[in-house]
Amino acid sequence: MRMKIAIPDLISNSYFPAAAAVELGFFKEEGIDMELELIFPVNKTLEVLRDGGIHFVGGSAHSTPHAFPEWKGGKVIAAQAQHMYWFLILKKSLGAKKGDINAIKGLNIGAAPLVDLGLKQLLKDFGLDEARDGIKIGPVPGAFLGENKNFGVAAAKALEAGLIDGFWANGMGAEVAVRGGWGTMVIDARRGDGPSKAKHFTMSAIMTSDKMLKDHPEAVAGAVRAIVKTQKALKADVSLATKVGKKLFPEYEASLIADIVQRDLPFYDASISPEFVAGMTEFQRNVGLIKGHPTYEDVVATQVTKYWK
Repeated sequence: MRMKIAIPDLISNSYFPAAAAVELGFFKEEGIDMELELIFPVNKTLEVLRDGGIHFVGGSAHSTPHAFPEWKGGKVIAAQAQHMYWFLILKKSLGAKKGDINAIKGLNIGAAPLVDLGLKQLLKDFGLDEARDGIKIGPVPGAFLGENKNFGVAAAKALEAGLIDGFWANGMGAEVAVRGGWGTMVIDARRGDGPSKAKHFTMSAIMTSDKMLKDHPEAVAGAVRAIVKTQKALKADVSLATKVGKKLFPEYEASLIADIVQRDLPFYDASISPEFVAGMTEFQRNVGLIKGHPTYEDVVATQVTKYWK
């Protein structure tokens, strides 16, 4: 069966399990001829899923209600990795230390649509106020233009060029800026920097539509199994990440991906816990993505949970 999975970032660790499942042949093992597509930003990716142009999205779980209001018509089927997975990187010249969130005051920070909501809520939970503290969060110049295939890498280059003071983006962008010597990692949300609730704001997940679940249940189950196989394969041999990176990434980023994935491996778990769903939906209400209180079953396709292990 020929199908498409789209991700909003390509040269990245964020949605790497989805890309690797295609390149390593695990979707094919499940009888799915899966094509990988880049559709940026994530709000657009989800709109195309809603409209039937693709079959799966590998993206940020919290973004789903943008195209499926109040979680009507869309579901999360598996986690690519646990916890919120973005980093706050500030220009090195500021001399900010890890965990020093107050260093963000008065700065211009680049962040992608819907991704920016995680930073905005994080700041509120730290007791900061964007207006009062002079913090500007918005698009990165050039990040939406041309052949750019990764927001984080574009943000890192914009930081190097002095177009922004910092950015909130993925591990690849963070790695490029820190290794390049012009960026400092201030917040790593996945690994516990900041308020404890923050790790449950979102996760890198696989989403599909209720129509897919109804019309092609075996394909959905197969997609979940493919993601789990990919996670296990990378845990067993992280050098596979380099093999995939050489197919999809520029040479420099391909040389970095195995190190970044190595750090992510402890979070490679396809399960979606009730605790996570409760935390994510609270976050969604706080930032205005939803108004109601969806149940676990409203958010997660429970018919595929048996394939998570």
